[in-house]
Amino acid sequence: QLQLVESGGGLVQPGGSLRLSCAASGPTLGYYAMGWFRQAPGKEREGVSCISRGGGRLNYADSVKGRFTISRDNAKSTVYLQMNSLKPEDTGIYYCAADRHRVSGCDYGGMDYWGKGTLVTVSS
Repeated sequence: QLQLVESGGGLVQPGGSLRLSCAASGPTLGYYAMGWFRQAPGKEREGVSCISRGGGRLNYADSVKGRFTISRDNAKSTVYLQMNSLKPEDTGIYYCAADRHRVSGCDYGGMDYWGKGTLVTVSS
């Protein structure tokens, strides 16, 4: 069974940057499409970005386009989320998730495995 552990969260000032990592253990990460989600205080969890098994297909929520970049290194069993130009509204718990059914592309629905999350706080 795939296990996911997020890291890299923290407190950052508006305009700053953070790089989140999602380390996977268990089956080969290349068998999974991956996604990053976030949940802000008092709000529902939302999809932020996703990446296909091989990394060739990417998707971003409109709110993060041009600021966030998702990538993956299957050899290191790790998925990354580079977050630049952070805003206070980016604050929340960020989760990594894996989809073992999707063969091509990526989507935010149907994730099979979830990490426990890492907290990102954007505040001055």
